[in-house]
Amino acid sequence: MAMSGGKENGEPMMEMNTTPLIDVMLVLLIMFIITIPVATHSIDIDLPVATPPTNTPPPVDPIRNKVVLTADEKILWNGTQVDGPGLANLLKQSLSYPVEPELQYQPEPNASYDLSAQVLQVIKAAQVTKFGFVGNEQFRDFGK
Repeated sequence: MAMSGGKENGEPMMEMNTTPLIDVMLVLLIMFIITIPVATHSIDIDLPVATPPTNTPPPVDPIRNKVVLTADEKILWNGTQVDGPGLANLLKQSLSYPVEPELQYQPEPNASYDLSAQVLQVIKAAQVTKFGFVGNEQFRDFGK
């Protein structure tokens, strides 16, 4: 760094040299950081242990099963929520009975059309033959 010793005419320098001041401040800052005690106090808490979810599929009724689509895009099999692959497995299981059980399909009025189309594709792919729409009376006043 360049230093100036004053003006050429011999007058003293009027600016304060801040370099030593900054050096002292940095040393003090480092000393304070080093001397701060580490937070060693802790509180032991016994947290509950998570139980793994039981993925037991809902039972298949040998006489009649009902698939309901809700407005919040849930698929219910006899009142129990299932997903798409779970529905396919339940349909496959229902077809293994000697007499195929009846499958009732009932979407709620505000159910998603896309979800409804997907579920109908799953049912069609499972080759269900005893299939029927129920609850259509709720739509008889459509458009009024």
